[in-house]
Amino acid sequence: MLEFSPNTNLLMQSKYKYELQDVAEPNLYRELFDYEAIPKVAFNNRVVPVNMPKEIWMTDTTFRDGQQSVSPFTPKQIEHLFKLEARLGGPKGLVRQSEFFLYTDKDREALERCQNLGLPFPEITTWIRANEKDFELVKAAGVKETGILVSCSDYHIFKKMHLTRRQALDKYLGIIKAALEQGIVPRCHFEDITRADFYGFVLPFAEQLMNLSEESGMPIKVRACDTMGYGVHYPGAALPRSVPGIIYGLNHYAQIPSEQLEWHGHNDFYKVVTNAGTAWLYGCASINCSLLGIGERTGNCPLEAMAVEYQSLRGTTDGMDLTAITEIAEYMEREIGIEISPRQPFVGRHFNVTRAGIHADGMLKDEEIYNIFNTAAILNRPASVAVDSHSGLAGITHWMNSYFRLMGKHTMEKHDPLVAAVKEQVDALFAQGRNTVMGDEELEIMVRNADQDRYERLLFHKSK
Repeated sequence: MLEFSPNTNLLMQSKYKYELQDVAEPNLYRELFDYEAIPKVAFNNRVVPVNMPKEIWMTDTTFRDGQQSVSPFTPKQIEHLFKLEARLGGPKGLVRQSEFFLYTDKDREALERCQNLGLPFPEITTWIRANEKDFELVKAAGVKETGILVSCSDYHIFKKMHLTRRQALDKYLGIIKAALEQGIVPRCHFEDITRADFYGFVLPFAEQLMNLSEESGMPIKVRACDTMGYGVHYPGAALPRSVPGIIYGLNHYAQIPSEQLEWHGHNDFYKVVTNAGTAWLYGCASINCSLLGIGERTGNCPLEAMAVEYQSLRGTTDGMDLTAITEIAEYMEREIGIEISPRQPFVGRHFNVTRAGIHADGMLKDEEIYNIFNTAAILNRPASVAVDSHSGLAGITHWMNSYFRLMGKHTMEKHDPLVAAVKEQVDALFAQGRNTVMGDEELEIMVRNADQDRYERLLFHKSK
């Protein structure tokens, strides 16, 4: 069947049919995943076209997948973070949805507290396993959409659930039909898609979902879950690991519209952000994330990373408030006790802190030389310099200007006698064997010891 595509302006073969391959033995792709070696990346040099959707956005799984890796949040903490997510996403709802567990009284209290806020975004959704008992919880919660776990690799179908592909397919379709009958949009979580038989199970299943979607008039969604982080973005990489191939196949062969496609990745091989951006690029409108990237094992795609990536790709924030990223990080570290790596991009305490003296000298002349962007304006995180044995006069000068908020004609130069006096004290400490970075309070005491009068004037300036 030929159909003219407004995207490519070409006649395209528009209908493909894939039948379920109900194999007797599981396909575990042992040539790629032999378990005794690092998984291999195979290539077939099939390159699919870039197909960026008209609209792209993020969804959040902090209160579902994220909580599986940390101590459970309290309902009050979830409510606070939910409000910050809404602020980050802005009026266009670029943090479009947030999914919740339903299994405990605390889960349900958190969901209800967030529902009672009456915020348009993020939309509250839930997550359940593919069984009738869990579905009763969804109906009681009064949500419009729920995620449903529909594992699609033979690792899960044969080895975990002890089913055949046909039995798994029938089980999944039963619970999805039950959701449709109740007027609830099913979001089908294709777990472990990067180890699944794409043509033998994934596409036949996806095609049946689109048939159900057409019959019911409801937009059944598919979340492609890179559960183990095996996905790769390389052009010409072969399935099942190819992120472009997975998204193109679901979009083009199964005819799933971009707005009904979502990518969920993990960071086991350091590829989570790149894979997420690739999913956007090849036709997936929605990227599932978590705050700070928390989640199972190495974690999910960081929400803050994709918010920044959005502006990189679109050239605009579209109303997002990126300063909320800093407040989210501070709250999660201070109130919840989550340990953030000091060098974690955008949220770590030292992500925009320089130590090398030669870099500090450059920062002193023009911050743009060594700061990735205006972090003070965009994230409410001014660039700073850590003072240690390698900082030199430039590092101490930059610290003093930053700490005492000296700007314009009030800024210090590195040849100022006060800077030299502080450097002398710093050098003496490191000569005695110190090997850790100086803290702000220590340095402030050194400024006071060097010149009490100027120190008091600096304090007055800082307080203005």
